[in-house]
Amino acid sequence: MSTVRGSAGFRLPLIAGLLTAGLALAALLSLALGSNAIPFRDVLAAVLTHADSDDATVITSQRLPRTLLGLAVGLALGMAGALMQGHTRNPLADPGLFGVNAGAAFAVACLTYGLGVSASPAVVLAALVGAAAVATVVTLFGLRGTSRGALVLLAVAGTALSALLTALTTGLVLLDKRTLDVMRFWQVGSLAGRDYGIVLWILPLLAAGVLLALVNAWSLDALGLGEETARALGTRVRRSRITGIVTITLLAGPATAVCGPIAFLGLVAPHAARALARHDQRWLVPLSGLTGAIVLLVADTLGRVGARPGELQAGIVMAVIGAPVLLALTRRRKLAAL
Repeated sequence: MSTVRGSAGFRLPLIAGLLTAGLALAALLSLALGSNAIPFRDVLAAVLTHADSDDATVITSQRLPRTLLGLAVGLALGMAGALMQGHTRNPLADPGLFGVNAGAAFAVACLTYGLGVSASPAVVLAALVGAAAVATVVTLFGLRGTSRGALVLLAVAGTALSALLTALTTGLVLLDKRTLDVMRFWQVGSLAGRDYGIVLWILPLLAAGVLLALVNAWSLDALGLGEETARALGTRVRRSRITGIVTITLLAGPATAVCGPIAFLGLVAPHAARALARHDQRWLVPLSGLTGAIVLLVADTLGRVGARPGELQAGIVMAVIGAPVLLALTRRRKLAAL
């Protein structure tokens, strides 16, 4: 037994190190590749020495904030997806189950339709408020039930609210051309057009979410054994559930607000990490974050390289990747429950 534990104790940090190296490579490729490829040495010079050239300007003003945003959003959505699957014990769950995406979209549509505002900071703030509001309502529904039925109520409330808000958003889009123009861009899911100000604005929220996620992950292994067993092991089930919901909202809310809904990322990243970390949730949650960041940066880079001189938004590329993965997961009976 000690040999097995020692092997796992060595393997998981090694995997984390390899994923970190992979993330650094993905970030470097994101900076170097696009409508025009820039040599790696020029990329490093632009980032490290503030070189003065046209390529350096492109990197520092456009690609670097985009890469930082992709790293932060991918990390957040990957960790949120792992927490969501761990708490619901549903391998097909993602943060959208709480209605975060639908709430953010409805808030953006209301802002544009009601006030005619389409500026990026206002859209981001509205989306964040909408995501948080819907997550709060869903949480209140879940807390009304018994501990055993709380997760079922959460799923039902999230699905019902998502359907309602999606219908209302569609109605607003059909009534107003300005709203259609804003929502058409926002709902695709993209890292383009965001500056350092937006990145810095969401970092405190995401940092708080990441710290809470790392703490909350320690209770997921016990919860996976069943709530009665978790209580016998000393886990405070209700507090852990509430902390998990708050954490998922802190991670998925700002990420969705800034980039729009990135389809399937919160679903794909945990399953990729689970193939490496097995079912140790203490490692699965951070590894899912690293995997999510890598996948999103690669998807964004592929969208820029594959559609030159234009680009495909990261959300479109993720949908192309994620849809086959979802179909494959639904065919695997082993994933009926976690």
